[in-house]
Order: sequence, then structure tokens, then C-alpha cells
Amino acid sequence: MTSPPPSGTHDIYIESTATDPAVQARSALHQIHQRLRCRLVTLTEVDPPAEAEEAVRAALASFCTDDLRRYLSACDRTLYATASGAAETRLLVRALRTTAAVLDEYVDQVSKAGDATAATSTARAIDATLRPHFAVERTVLLPALTRLPGADLPALMADLDTLLNGGVLTETPIVDVREIPHGRRHPRIFTRFARLTPGESFTLINNHDPKPLHREFEATHPGAYTWEYVESGPDRWQIRIGRLPSQA
Repeated sequence: MTSPPPSGTHDIYIESTATDPAVQARSALHQIHQRLRCRLVTLTEVDPPAEAEEAVRAALASFCTDDLRRYLSACDRTLYATASGAAETRLLVRALRTTAAVLDEYVDQVSKAGDATAATSTARAIDATLRPHFAVERTVLLPALTRLPGADLPALMADLDTLLNGGVLTETPIVDVREIPHGRRHPRIFTRFARLTPGESFTLINNHDPKPLHREFEATHPGAYTWEYVESGPDRWQIRIGRLPSQA
């Protein structure tokens, strides 16, 4: 069955084959998951002599605070951010972010562990949590994004790869959604917001007062955003949307 191309592309592909962006995305994400878990399991299976225990503890702390935390942040800024802007996937993202917060707490415990035994024990808890977490990302989140209007899955995976490799996402300071179909606007706007650093903002241009969007921001990011009308109709609205500094 030939499927229509996702938003932002003009390619023809055959659904559920190697040319299908959903299949490619799932394969790419599976490889990332395997690489992370393989490294984690390798470090937790080490039974070092006493003189090497500190090196093992340090290696676990480095992997968790660098590689794993980078993945959690990159995934949140790309896949989660897009899905959080749509009503049908908002609860799924909330659940994934809850698990990610648990993983982040485990990472803190590993980095503060006083010896290799404590670090290894917590790292095993991380692996036990990652298995179902990764499975949901691949088998639930990605298919949901494939069906979500406005979600460009190949572009999202490319952005994820950029962040995992230490790159920076280049973003325009203006998001003009007037020519975008209504069902595709909110995912794009929430994705842009997720990529803001504390204190940054962008300007949204719309052809109506986006009050429903404002309600969604209040529901999903209470106390974390700013909303300032720059222009209020009658034919064009401009709103400056920002992320509050973390100390606010």
C-alpha cells in the first residue's frame, strides 16, 4: 500500500517496507537503544578487583551523566516535544516523561555513589527501567508520531541524531503557522518551545487569537513559559512565547 508522504517531504514510499519512514525511524531508534543498553550492561557485569573499583564507579557515573542523560534530553526535545502538542498523545508523553524523571533520579544516585557496588546496583535498576521505557518509545510513541498531523518523523530523527552527537539545532526566531493546516500547528509550536533554553523566546504568527494553544501551554507547562501579545489582530496575531529562566 502506498502511503502519502509525511509533512514536509515529497517522497513516495511503500508502507511497512524499508522505504517507510516509520520503519526507518524505528530501526534507527532501536540501534540507539541497543547501543546504550549494551554499554550499561557491560559496565554492570564487570567484577573488578579492589584496586579497579573506583575506575568502574567513575565509568558508570560518566556513562549515566553524559551518554544516558544526553539521550533523555535529546529525546525530550525532539520526539516528546512534538507529541506533547497534540491531545491524542499528550498523556503518553506525560507517562514517558515521568519515567524519564525516575531515570534522571537514578543517574544522580549513580553519580553520588560512594563505591562501585552502590553504583552498579543503581545502574541495574536503570537498565530494568530502560527496557520497558525504550519499548514504549519504539512501539507506541513512534507509531503515534507517524499518524500525528504535522510530525515530520525523518526530520525529528535527524534532530535527535544531531543532539546525540553534540550538535546544536538551528531554529528560526519566528514561527509563522498561517499557511499550516490547523491540525498540524500545535505539534510544531510545542516542538519549537521545547528547544528553547531558559530565557529564550520565539515569536508566533497566527491568523487568529490562539486561545486554545494558550490553554494547552497552561496545562502542559504551567509556570514555565511566558506569553506576550505583540500584535492582536484583526488579521494577524503575534505572540512572543518564552521559556522562563530555571531560577524563576
